[in-house]
Amino acid sequence: MHAVALIAGLLCCLSVALDAFQTIILPRRPTGRFQITHIFLNTTWAPWAAVTERMKNAKRREQVYSVYGPLSLLLLLLVWALLLVLGFGLFFFAMGSPFADSIVGTGAPAWTRFGSDLYVSGTTLGTLGLGDVLPRTPLSRAVVISEAVVGLGFVALVIGYLPVLYQAFSRREVSIVLLDARAGSPPTAAELLRRHDFAGGEQALELLLAEWERWSAEILESHISYPILCYYRSQHDNQSWLSALVAILDTCALLISVLEGTPSRQAQLTFVMARHALIDLGQVFGIQQKGLWQQETLKERMSATGFNQLCGILGGVHLRVCGDPASARRLHTIRALYEPHALALAAYLRMPLPVWVAEPRKKDQWSLLTKLRSEADTVLNEGNEKGRAASAILHADEHGH
Repeated sequence: MHAVALIAGLLCCLSVALDAFQTIILPRRPTGRFQITHIFLNTTWAPWAAVTERMKNAKRREQVYSVYGPLSLLLLLLVWALLLVLGFGLFFFAMGSPFADSIVGTGAPAWTRFGSDLYVSGTTLGTLGLGDVLPRTPLSRAVVISEAVVGLGFVALVIGYLPVLYQAFSRREVSIVLLDARAGSPPTAAELLRRHDFAGGEQALELLLAEWERWSAEILESHISYPILCYYRSQHDNQSWLSALVAILDTCALLISVLEGTPSRQAQLTFVMARHALIDLGQVFGIQQKGLWQQETLKERMSATGFNQLCGILGGVHLRVCGDPASARRLHTIRALYEPHALALAAYLRMPLPVWVAEPRKKDQWSLLTKLRSEADTVLNEGNEKGRAASAILHADEHGH
């Protein structure tokens, strides 16, 4: 029995050490089917999402979803701590519970002595040092010291882990919030192109896509290393990292299909990087391995009506996709490269994807600002015309005299 306890203790401690190393320190995607973090997220997210999905209030449902990310992080740290306490408690039990305990005598049953071992392990890992239970052998003293050192290292890792995690979350959200003014909320490709329909808009759009190429690389690097960040929802309604990523992919697909020149070239670079991030993050949750994305190939994000609406908007911004059947075919081919994966990941994370063309909103600040700016431009143009006419009359009078 003592040998079994020793082996079980080793498995607990080594699994926590390996999992903490892969999750916190190792800068790459964790591997292994029996990783604690992987098992914990899989076993907790499914019931959490199933229960939350039954809520009828959409706002409250999204709030409950947003709680899971931070709460799962705290619970994961708690699971690690409990496994370490159990592992060292099994070590003490394998050594015959070598402690002088005033409450539990030497002739107490095995399970009672095991409870004392767990108590010593818990107080030692937390470095409380109460001293009410004392080790009686040199080996037990060495194990107590070792557990105290592990406890200090565990606290140090947690203190260093949380700031890095939330810094990556903050960097991710800044670009998502900035996209709200450029592509609406939730963001759509049609709105992004419509708001860049101005003199110099192509250059601005090219710079924006270059920024999102880097953003896609950053989110790939950070979310592969810390997969728990994928469960973190955005701070504002109608926004998410997945919807922003897909909106950029939609925009790139449109530009590649119908445009030539520099914006199209940058769209290709951004598309490759964004799709890479989408596919690799899907692998973290087993989307590719389980073939879940193949089940989404029959779903259609753009209906015939939606395509007609898209054509009308693109015609207004001098992008003629409807008049060229080859462009429409290219767009359909490009969409097939990423949409099934995006739909599968959205179904897993319960994050809705953006539509191609958003429904008109009654209180659209962008339309209001555009209208006011147009009125101001009209007044300025009329003033300039009157000024030029007055200057011409004055000039004619001077020459007449």
